[in-house]
Amino acid sequence: MTQIVTIMDIGVVLMALELFTVGYEGYHIDGFIAHLKNHSINCLLDVREIPLSRKKGFSKSALAQRLQKEKITYLHLKALGSPKPIRNKLKENGDYGSFFKKMNEHLNNETETIEEAYHYIVQKKCCLMCFEHPAHNCHRIAVANKIKERDGNGLVINNI
Repeated sequence: MTQIVTIMDIGVVLMALELFTVGYEGYHIDGFIAHLKNHSINCLLDVREIPLSRKKGFSKSALAQRLQKEKITYLHLKALGSPKPIRNKLKENGDYGSFFKKMNEHLNNETETIEEAYHYIVQKKCCLMCFEHPAHNCHRIAVANKIKERDGNGLVINNI
């Protein structure tokens, strides 16, 4: 006779994964790195469509090199960035409701990249990064929510 053993029988507790998000607005590179380290982040997922910045140290190459020195994995996920037409429409009308609706539609077509991000999240303590400091004004929260949907196990999102 086959015995069915459940997770509860063997005392295993499944812990929800944790995902952080951060905007580098208002930071200098040294303070930004310290902020990541204060939260024990060891993987930065850059979700800017175009990873360029007027702020010294935050463009893709410089940031990747600096993070490598700090032993923090860097991955640019262009497909999870906010496409220019969606960004331009937001600049034009300031309608965040429409912006997030369009972002969700865009992200629905990026399942492969969502899966790539999730692969890192289950292995490392990851943080999604974009520019805007407040998460509620940034597409990274839509990305985080799409990853949470993919997880299906109560992924905890922390904006730092």
